[in-house]
Formats: sequence, C-alpha cells, structure tokens
Amino acid sequence: MDFNFTTLGTASALPTNSRYPSAHVLNIRGRLFLIDCGEAAQILLFRKGISILKIDNIFISHLHGDHCFGLFGLLSSMGMKGRTAKLTIHAPVELKGMLDFFMRAFEGDAMNYEIEHNVLDATMKKGEMQKIFESRNIEAFAFPLNHRVPTFGFLFREKEPAPNVRKELLEPYGITLKEIAILKRGEDVCREDGTILASKDFTYIPFRPRSFAYCSDTAPFEKLAQVIDSVDLLYHEATFAQDLKGTAQTTFHSTAKDAAEVALKANVKKLVLGHFSSRYVSVEHLRDEAREIFPNTELAERGARFDIELEKY
Repeated sequence: MDFNFTTLGTASALPTNSRYPSAHVLNIRGRLFLIDCGEAAQILLFRKGISILKIDNIFISHLHGDHCFGLFGLLSSMGMKGRTAKLTIHAPVELKGMLDFFMRAFEGDAMNYEIEHNVLDATMKKGEMQKIFESRNIEAFAFPLNHRVPTFGFLFREKEPAPNVRKELLEPYGITLKEIAILKRGEDVCREDGTILASKDFTYIPFRPRSFAYCSDTAPFEKLAQVIDSVDLLYHEATFAQDLKGTAQTTFHSTAKDAAEVALKANVKKLVLGHFSSRYVSVEHLRDEAREIFPNTELAERGARFDIELEKY
C-alpha cells in the first residue's frame, strides 16, 4: 500500500533554470492528490509520467501566483483529454472569482466535467483544523498558517485499520464466523456458558497508520507543532538561510533553521525542505543548516520521491 510524496516544483516566488514553482503529488494507496499548482505543474506531471486524469483532488495552500498559476492550464488539459469525473479543488474563497473568469473566458460549455470548489475556512484560529476530505481509509485536514494572505497547511493521514483476528486462536477456541464479526468490531464475545472472549486478546491492528503534513508558506508560530505532532513526513518551506532571518520575518517566510525547529518540536520522523529562494543556485547549505538541529532532513528536488513505509504491528 503506497504512501509517498513526490516533489515537482520547489522554487519560491521566482522560478529558476533548475527549479519550478510549487507543485507536488501525494500518493496514498494509489489515490493521487495534487498539492499546489504553480506554473508548469502539468508539464512536470507529464515528465514524471503521472496521469492528470487520475487526480481528483487539488489542494491550493494560498493564492499567490507561484502556487496557483498552473491551475488554468491543468484544468484545460483535463478537459481536452476527455475528463468526465468530478474534480474537487480545496482552496481559499478567493479562488471562486478566478474559476468564474476561467470558465467564462476560456472554456464555458466545453468543460465536460464538474469542478467543485471546497472553500477553506479563513475564520479558523491558529491551532485549529478543518476536515476537508474523507474516504474509507484516508482523511485530510486544512489548518491556518502564518503568511501575508490567508494560507493553509494540509495534514493527510490514514485511518486506523480495522482489527484482524488472530488466526492461530480460531481453532483452539472454536470461534464461529458470527463471533469473528463481533470481535472485529472491537466488541467482546459473551458465550452462553459465561465465557468471555475479549476483543483485545483475539485481534490486532495490522499496521500503524501513516501521516504527512505540508506547510508552505509560513513564518514560524507557536501552535504549528501541535497540529502536525508526530507526523511521519513533514514538507516545510525553507525559503531562506538563517543569515536572512530578517528578510524571512518581513516576508512571513521561514528559514531552514525555523523548519528544523518545528520538526524537532513536533517530533516528526522526517523533514523535507522546499520553496527555495531564487537567489540560491545551490541549496545544500539549507539542508546543512537544518541538519544541525534535525538530522533527518532532506531537500526537495524535482522528481524526488519520499516513501513512508508500512510498519506492521
């Protein structure tokens, strides 16, 4: 069961020869989620061999151009490729005007699929979360970040799987199909002779649910660590190095050190840095800066994939 994050666009406001604006794909059990959609997002998807028709949910953190300028091209290409399935875009309320303009000026009746705009709640206080997606085994949340315009982070996690019955105990205790169903619901079996089969003794959780958090763009704030506590993988912006801490503060961004301190405080397992300033040709010094505080840090690179392995109990 796949759970991986592919970084495509890793630049901040200005792209460079080697870095494109923000765009990433999260794959959870074969379901693809596009997170941010900067300029050239669809080109990066094509190069990586990712089908744009398999994406049914897009998450836009905020409406600065480097996070959404690729949206219109992607929507148009989906239409030209014959998309009929509904597409949901989770984004701030201001996206409505952009979508209305796009439909009126470029596509109109030519769009043969529904676009649903799920509005992110700008009234949330920092530290609060809004559930924005749920399936049988996945749930996703939005939460406010600390930027110049309404901006949201995203938390994705697997739901805890249903218990499995310990097969080695079925025959010795003569457990029936009806009793198996009861035990798997987490309920104890009470037999007519007074015997009690406790669910906790006869079942087990097959694997540990996995989680991922996305934080771009944001200045540090106190409550962020509690929202993303203990996630397996954290993508966090690192627009600047620490020597430009003042610039980071005035532009409501983070340094690599800031990102590492959040990861350490939140007890995450791995940190991926991205959203790099165009002033940097190489960003290895940002990784080194973060590793002084949080050693398990990697750099987002175009096409890099970060897997969260399945851990069985």
